[in-house]
Amino acid sequence: MVRMLALPLPNLPFSSLIKERIAREVVAIFNDGPRSERPVVRQNDGLFGPASVTWRVHGDVTSMMVGGIASLLLQMLHPSVLAGVWDHSNFRTDMHGRLRRTARFIALTSYGGRGDAEAAIARVRAIHAYVGGTLPDGTPYRADDPELLAWVHVTETISFLAAWRRYAEPGMSAADQDRYFAEMAVLGTALGADPVPRNRTEAQAVIAAMRPQLKVDDRTREVSALVLNPPAQRRALEPALRLTMQAAIDLLPGWAQRMHGLATPAPLKPLIRAGTLGLAQTLRWARP
Repeated sequence: MVRMLALPLPNLPFSSLIKERIAREVVAIFNDGPRSERPVVRQNDGLFGPASVTWRVHGDVTSMMVGGIASLLLQMLHPSVLAGVWDHSNFRTDMHGRLRRTARFIALTSYGGRGDAEAAIARVRAIHAYVGGTLPDGTPYRADDPELLAWVHVTETISFLAAWRRYAEPGMSAADQDRYFAEMAVLGTALGADPVPRNRTEAQAVIAAMRPQLKVDDRTREVSALVLNPPAQRRALEPALRLTMQAAIDLLPGWAQRMHGLATPAPLKPLIRAGTLGLAQTLRWARP
C-alpha cells in the first residue's frame, strides 16, 4: 500500500492571492454565474448539522468530485436509471450543467436550512413524477420507482464515503461510517427510495441484490465517455479535471471497472492517488 503524506503548502507573501484565485475557480465550477448563483451557506437548522458525519464527508471538494463521478459510473450500469438520463436529459449538450445542478442539490440538502433542503427535495420528486418510458427491450420504467431511487442513493453514499476515506480520513471509525449511512437515510427516504441502507452492511446488501440487473451496452459506453471526457470550462483546470476522472475510475469496485472496460494500471495507482491527494490539500488550503 502506498503511504500518502500530507505535505505542508508554502506560506508565501502572495498566498492570499493564490487562495483567492483558486476559490474563485471552484465557485465558478459549482455555481451558475449567469443565474447569479452563490455558494450554499451552512445553516444549523437543516437536515443534518455541524456535529453530523454528513457535514464532514460532504465538505471536501476533491473527494466529493471523485465520489460523484464514481457514483455516476455505477448508476448508469442500471438500464432503467440510464434510460431516464438518455430519454429525458440534455446531458449530451450540457454535461457540466447537469453535474453542477446535482452538486448544488447535494449542497442544499447537506448544508442548507430545512426549508431550502425540503424545497430542493420537492423539486426533484416533482421532476421524477413526470419521468418514465420504455427500455429498448420493451420494459417500462419510472424515475420515481423506489428501487431505482435506492440504487441511485446507495451508489452515491458508498462512493462519497469511499472517496472521503481515501483522500481525507483513512482512519475513519467503523461507527462513524455507519453513522453516515444512518444520516443519509433521512435524505434517501425523503426522496422516496426503498430500501434505504442505514449502515455499511445494509449498503453492501443493496449493491449485491441489484448487481444481477446491471448491464453495459452501447448507450452505457456513450454516456460514460461523455462523463469521463467533459470539456473543461477553463483551460487551467484541465489537468485537475483529468486527474479527478482517473481517481474516480480507480475508486470503482473491481467488478464495476470490468463491466465498463475501465481499469487503472497498477503502476499508475500510486501516482493518481498521490496527485489527487495533492489536489485535495491544495483546495483545502485555499478554502479551509
